[in-house]
Amino acid sequence: MPEIEIGIVTHYFGHIDVAAIQLTNDELSVGDTIHVKGHTTDFTCRVDSMQVDHASVAKAKKGDGVGMKVPAKAHEHDKVYKVTP
Repeated sequence: MPEIEIGIVTHYFGHIDVAAIQLTNDELSVGDTIHVKGHTTDFTCRVDSMQVDHASVAKAKKGDGVGMKVPAKAHEHDKVYKVTP
């Protein structure tokens, strides 16, 4: 499936399995599928929920910093892609 680069991981909180992602392109919504890829990282997951400034949101836009639970460890500077149908 085609993918669009939408952001970069800025931090990973291992004790709660949450990645902080800075959106640099496009927007991201709950229900979208993302692909996180880096030097040692490569996983795909569905966005079940996300937060902007500690508040739950359904959609985030370019320039927002979002936090979301992820199923595997992410690393700073990993690229985040939105999987498009």
